[in-house]
Amino acid sequence: MKTKSLIASLVLVLAVALSACGPAMSSAAQPPMRNLNVAGVGTVTLTPDIAYIYLGVHTELPSASEAMAENNAQTTKLIDALKKFGVDKKDIQTTNFSIWPFDKYDPLTGTPTGEKFYAVDNTVYVTVRDLATLGDLLDTMVQAGANTINSIQFDVADKTAAIKEARAEAVENAKLQAQELADAAGVSLGEIFNISFYDAGPYPFSDVYGKGGGGGGGVEAAALSVPIQPGQLTITVTVNMTYEIK
Repeated sequence: MKTKSLIASLVLVLAVALSACGPAMSSAAQPPMRNLNVAGVGTVTLTPDIAYIYLGVHTELPSASEAMAENNAQTTKLIDALKKFGVDKKDIQTTNFSIWPFDKYDPLTGTPTGEKFYAVDNTVYVTVRDLATLGDLLDTMVQAGANTINSIQFDVADKTAAIKEARAEAVENAKLQAQELADAAGVSLGEIFNISFYDAGPYPFSDVYGKGGGGGGGVEAAALSVPIQPGQLTITVTVNMTYEIK
């Protein structure tokens, strides 16, 4: 009886071991899945409808308190002019205020004059929602006391529909490439088992003015009918798709 029980136990253990190895052996015998990777690109061109500009006031005076007072007065005048022009107060934001001392140098000899001056900068970030008025706005701001205009950056306020269109175009482009490659290779496409994408939207900007002189109004001569060309923006979407091939 003991011998029969031992034999039965060994048979049961062997059966369990074989059943455990079965799926692994079967899996190892299957050939690896063949696949095809393609990258589709979709692009949409847009005309900008909004702009962001950095306007500022730079002052230099021998006294820190005088430099700050002068700068505050000019900046207040600048902000008032922005509001009067029609810019909403929510589209005007102070982004930088700084003050620092520096030594004056003789412009001819480059040697220190022994005078200590203080420079004050106050910069506001302005959103312009009507590009047709941008040139006149810049003229008005310079006349109001802005002597630093660092850059103009153009954008599109709502890019949702354009991104959706570019993604759809990228997917169609990827599908077309996949079918062309499959036909050329003599295989057929199976299911799509992986999709990834990347959106890219470069925003060009152009420097219009540089920093003016310490007395303010160093760019006034340039503020005559400022020509503004926003150009166009391109949104590019890249979609990577992986197909099973048969």
